[in-house]
Amino acid sequence: MLLEGFNSILGLIFTAMTVLAVVAFVMAAIAREDAYRAADKQKKSFWLIILGIAVVVNLWVPMLFLQIAGLIASIVFFVDVRPALKAVSGGGRRSGGSSSDGPYGPYNGGR
Repeated sequence: MLLEGFNSILGLIFTAMTVLAVVAFVMAAIAREDAYRAADKQKKSFWLIILGIAVVVNLWVPMLFLQIAGLIASIVFFVDVRPALKAVSGGGRRSGGSSSDGPYGPYNGGR
């Protein structure tokens, strides 16, 4: 009974890793090629190949260290590349406010 619960938890983790890799691949495919150059990141084809390999490994190759490498590539894309692409493409803040602005105006720390 304990092993069944452990296997279901691992199944959920592997499913989440696969979904993360697929979402990262789709987002990499949607972004424009010139945004990658403007953000000074690797080429679009590089990220499509890396994330595509991550998807294929998660779906068909049951090797944990390769799946973890794909997870790391997906996380790097979401944490580093995607915000840079959004900033270059105009997908960031459009109001011109500072990073301390809240939903009702600037937050000044109670001053």
